[in-house]
Amino acid sequence: MTQGIHGTVADGFEPVREEFAAFVAGELPDYEGQLCAYVHGRKVVDLWAGDGCESDSLYGVFSSSKGAAHLVIALLVQEGTLEPDRKVTYYWPEFGAEGKGAITLRDLLGHRAGLVGLDAGFSRAEMADDRAIAERLADQRPFWRPGTAFGYHAFVIGALTGEVVRRATGRTLQEVYEERIRAPHALDFYLGLPEALEPRYRSVQPMAPTPPQQAVLDSAPTGPHTLASIAFNTHVPEPGQLADYPNSRAVRASGPASAGGVASARGLAGMYAAAVSEVDERPPLLKPDTIAEVGQIHSAGYDLVLRTHKSFGLGFQAVSDTWYPFLGAGSFGHSGAGGSQAFADPRSGLAYGYTRRRCAFPGGAAPENERLVRAVHRAALAS
Repeated sequence: MTQGIHGTVADGFEPVREEFAAFVAGELPDYEGQLCAYVHGRKVVDLWAGDGCESDSLYGVFSSSKGAAHLVIALLVQEGTLEPDRKVTYYWPEFGAEGKGAITLRDLLGHRAGLVGLDAGFSRAEMADDRAIAERLADQRPFWRPGTAFGYHAFVIGALTGEVVRRATGRTLQEVYEERIRAPHALDFYLGLPEALEPRYRSVQPMAPTPPQQAVLDSAPTGPHTLASIAFNTHVPEPGQLADYPNSRAVRASGPASAGGVASARGLAGMYAAAVSEVDERPPLLKPDTIAEVGQIHSAGYDLVLRTHKSFGLGFQAVSDTWYPFLGAGSFGHSGAGGSQAFADPRSGLAYGYTRRRCAFPGGAAPENERLVRAVHRAALAS
């Protein structure tokens, strides 16, 4: 076993363990993280490091939660319960207020609706309640003309699509996820963490930037009325720290679908493996046509909220365009603000999951994912 690194790798994946060990050796002494990967439904990497980190430790994964939410949507689209090109008002009539009547479900999933938050913002209690978020957004005017541009609906997309799920099925998105995806595959990836599992949760630690990194953060455009401030709900009087969001028991208990999920790397990778591959003699959750549709780019270019290039598929991030160009076309998944990353590359059969406890600079998928994903992908192609 490599010093300080726990777990196993399959034959041929030893370079992944070496890459993980090399990265961990350069991190702060309090680093905790997990790395897991499947290839064609077979677990090939299962590693973890750090004092207090175990194979089944659970971490707040922020927007990686959106992957679970959009897998629910994909299943419901696949079976015909939802139709992406129907107007949202077909399912949710009240949504049509303030000029939103023409917005389709596909617009929502492509982050093109312009409904990134509220003028007045949400209270902390509302931020833990997808139903409350959806109810308030029904009366909000879009921040750009729907369909003309796109921007990351950071804290609200899961509530918006979740309300569509509730209206169409009579069940919350979290309930459908639990019954159709998490429980049947015994995944350690929760949208609503049972209280009995709380001892396994490792609280998120805030970013610890170096002085040069802090200077970069301080130079970022700020202002209480920007789209970014509205989308991340930082324009309210007491917004709190982003790192504390999943540290709230109210958030963990309710599992808001945009950013309230709790998972291990095994849970993240296992969900994407189940989506595209046969796992433990269970057929893939998604059929080839559905896999192709969710991975097809729906929005690409300049993101009005994040002010950088981004790409989205049908709800999921288009991973090969947004993050890792060496992955196969049609790779889909989602990263999280604390540094987590998870995706499926259907062409190589790779499913990947990564968690870490301390938020990584500069936010979003932690930079080390690039070297770890590259190592896993190279080994997968050679296997």
